[in-house]
Amino acid sequence: MKQQRFRFKLLALFLFGLFLLLAVYGGYSVLVYGNRWFASSKNPRVRAQKESVVAGSVLDRCGVVLASTDEEGNRVYQADESARRAIVHLLGDSQGQVANGVETFQTSYLYGFQSTFPELVALLLSGDARRGDDVTLCVDSRLCTVMAESFDAHPLSAGKRGAAVVLNYRTGEVLGMTSLPSFDPQNIAGTDPTGEPYWNRVTQSLYPPGSTFKIVTAAAALENLTGADALTMNCTGSLSVLGQTIRDYGGASHGTLTLKQAFTVSCNNAFTITALTVGDDALRGKAEDFGFGDNFLFRDLVVENSAYPTQNRTAFELAASGFGQSAIAATPLHMCMVAAAVANGGVMMEPRLLLGAISATGRSRSVGGERVYRTAMQPETAALLRDYMDAAVNAAGATGSRARVSGLTVCGKTGTAESSLNGEAISYGWFVGFLDDESLPFAVAVLVEDIGDGVGGGSVAAPIAGDIFTYLRDNVDRVTGSVAEMYR
Repeated sequence: MKQQRFRFKLLALFLFGLFLLLAVYGGYSVLVYGNRWFASSKNPRVRAQKESVVAGSVLDRCGVVLASTDEEGNRVYQADESARRAIVHLLGDSQGQVANGVETFQTSYLYGFQSTFPELVALLLSGDARRGDDVTLCVDSRLCTVMAESFDAHPLSAGKRGAAVVLNYRTGEVLGMTSLPSFDPQNIAGTDPTGEPYWNRVTQSLYPPGSTFKIVTAAAALENLTGADALTMNCTGSLSVLGQTIRDYGGASHGTLTLKQAFTVSCNNAFTITALTVGDDALRGKAEDFGFGDNFLFRDLVVENSAYPTQNRTAFELAASGFGQSAIAATPLHMCMVAAAVANGGVMMEPRLLLGAISATGRSRSVGGERVYRTAMQPETAALLRDYMDAAVNAAGATGSRARVSGLTVCGKTGTAESSLNGEAISYGWFVGFLDDESLPFAVAVLVEDIGDGVGGGSVAAPIAGDIFTYLRDNVDRVTGSVAEMYR
């Protein structure tokens, strides 16, 4: 009998342990995956709530209404079509064509799931229609419009598919995001499907980062090779690795270079030597420090996971990895985070969109603030890379010179990457960089698809970055202070 009671106690303890484990996992899942559940079109509770709740409005950081609900219950957007198109991939649309835009990913706020019990009781007694929370974003709608227009303002990028994003590297706030081609959320039926217009290239598309990955390679060298900053390499214009020839852009031969000089002129041969000297384990380890291979679970954004290859790691694949080829892949948002980490002393902040939310009764919700995502490198390494990126824009012969802006210290890195699309060769032009300015702590990534022969990131993407930096310089009040201060 005693033995039986003992077994019952053990069983009870076991069941209690399972219940406790389930409760802990449930709490963790709601915390981590909550927005993803609300964003799912398969969630019956969400579908039911959308039929009975008037969706709240979405505003930008300056109080511009990006989306609201009219008296007929229709979702309406900004009056200016170019503004609607520029921000649609970040904002989303009423039909859910854009995956994980604010309109779906912030369903828990917009459709009143955050309402407290007293609020629901008060609403019931008042007899008023139930309304969701209004949310304010970090983004500046006008900046998004400028970003989109900049692509068409330059002949080499006009009409091209592409993406651009701006982050505050101190706080992680997303100031601007645009993806091309776009569409009009007020006239979805008239959308030309050519070029995947519903696809958010900033967060969903994985591209070979090309020479922008040299930021990671240089960091790996600086932290794994003694005296790497002073070591020299010889570029003869071509280098054979396992019978395959690696050449520099335009067939350039740079001669003897330090790591900084190689970074400034974006020498592939030098970074091939650097990668082979550092080794695959160290290079992969540093890439992982920057978030490659991680499962991105950000609170406000769904971002495709970047990849550093683990299969077929021959000497040639390692050599190609040194300048961002092989099977390395990253989103424009992630490469912006890489540049931002350099600017922020090695600390990479979690990107965030939501500044605040206010209930229909005027109550301010707690939405969480800035959060460190990871430490990518030592502060000393970040300081050296900051100088490298300064030189890559401002030194004589720098590849990123077209991103320069009067009155600002622009630091950056260009990139030209090669891949294939539908069996055809395709090239991508990159620029990632930041402003070395305490009053303008912003990082930028620009990606232009299908660039022409002989065109590089320095000529196609850097000018767009220059336009973005110019806007940030000329609109300090919009991008650093606003109506959103009420949430701080």
